[in-house]
Amino acid sequence: MHDFASFLPLVITCAGALLLMLYAVCPKAEQEKASLMSMGFFAVAFFAQLLVVCTVSRSVFPETFNGLLGVSSFTNAACLIIYACGFFTTLSSHTYFRENHFATVEFYSLLLFSAVGMVLLSMARELITAFIALEIMSLAIYILVGFNRASSRATEALFKYFILGAFSGAFFCMGTAMIYGAAGSTRFESIAEWLAFNPATTPLMLGGAFFLLITIFFKISAFPFHAWVLDVYDGSSNPITGFMATALKTAAFALIANFLALSGNLHDSWITGLFWIAVFTMFGGNLIAIGQDNIKRMIAASGIVHSGYLLIALVAINSEHFSGAVIAYYLAAYSVATLGMFAALSWLGGEGEKRVNFDDFKGLAKRQPLAAATITIFLLSMAGIPPTAGFMGKFYIITSAITAGQIALGVLGIISSILSMWYYLRLIVSMYFHDAEEDFVVNGTSLASISTVALAIGTFAIGLFPLVL
Repeated sequence: MHDFASFLPLVITCAGALLLMLYAVCPKAEQEKASLMSMGFFAVAFFAQLLVVCTVSRSVFPETFNGLLGVSSFTNAACLIIYACGFFTTLSSHTYFRENHFATVEFYSLLLFSAVGMVLLSMARELITAFIALEIMSLAIYILVGFNRASSRATEALFKYFILGAFSGAFFCMGTAMIYGAAGSTRFESIAEWLAFNPATTPLMLGGAFFLLITIFFKISAFPFHAWVLDVYDGSSNPITGFMATALKTAAFALIANFLALSGNLHDSWITGLFWIAVFTMFGGNLIAIGQDNIKRMIAASGIVHSGYLLIALVAINSEHFSGAVIAYYLAAYSVATLGMFAALSWLGGEGEKRVNFDDFKGLAKRQPLAAATITIFLLSMAGIPPTAGFMGKFYIITSAITAGQIALGVLGIISSILSMWYYLRLIVSMYFHDAEEDFVVNGTSLASISTVALAIGTFAIGLFPLVL
């Protein structure tokens, strides 16, 4: 029964995706009803996942799946974040597609299928299973990115993401083959046993880990595999951009953390490389974000910076007693703020996303004070200002780095956080210290506006939740 309970949320999500796919062929299928159905499936899956949050780490149906899937406290936390991201994305989509009429029922089916891939990726305990999950997730996201076939920007975003994603998938396959050649297995447990008696610097193991990390670094937009992120985020619809920035990143970090925590030998062999990748990711992302006038591109560049902070946590993990608490906490804090920003953009952006630049939001506080206040909360959380969740997330990451002896990396993380305040405060200044140039007329209360307020409250609520390190 414990195994069934652990697997139930995934079954619910997969069943929802299949049912919506079948519903799409019905002559009377309606896109708005499909959005409400997908909300229901994500909500039920989320509460089903809550039932297994406190379970101990173990394989799921070990006789049936031969140890291919497993759960732990970290995996459960990652799955909760993914389901919550899916739920709030459907709330934003419900409002967004009242102004932008290019969605169909299949949109919500693909959203659920992508969540299935993300959850499988988080639970994967074997490399081939991880690759299958990665492709389920990626193929659905590719289509969602380019769903607006009338938009040239969406087509460009789809093309760039698909081509680069295909290359990253090929690297993952090559890395899997090399690790199999070294350890004689693709199961994480067997690889860990091999690493206990062999150095991680053997050519096949080192090369295989290198190719796997290339794929993951691409998915999390870490340096130097970050070039695609601005154009892809800018070309995608607001709800999908928020979903990619949060749920996809959560799944990718769950995989890389589970992989690097296999063995102290493996983790130690990559500490130096991860150190410099984290540094270049943080400061490279800041340099890109400072020069942006488009809000979506600014958030995309800031997402690169946040990936750098999460890489600090990866450098500081203890593979012998890995819980992933710091990583999961930061992912939750980052997801709440980012989803809130894109919910607000879905609410205020208007038809054709006519409000996307900093100047478009001048004087928003005078016309829509609630919207300006919630956006300010999200930006302050991203910048790491107390008492928001973002501050606590960065505090725990810096603390874990110092505890692990990575004092220089912790200091660089603080400096990066200070630099990021420049571009976050720019938008706040535009909203509060300029005269309004338009009326910011919106269609009353909507699900996206409710979502924005709920996520703003969540930003403080998570910040008040203590984390035992």
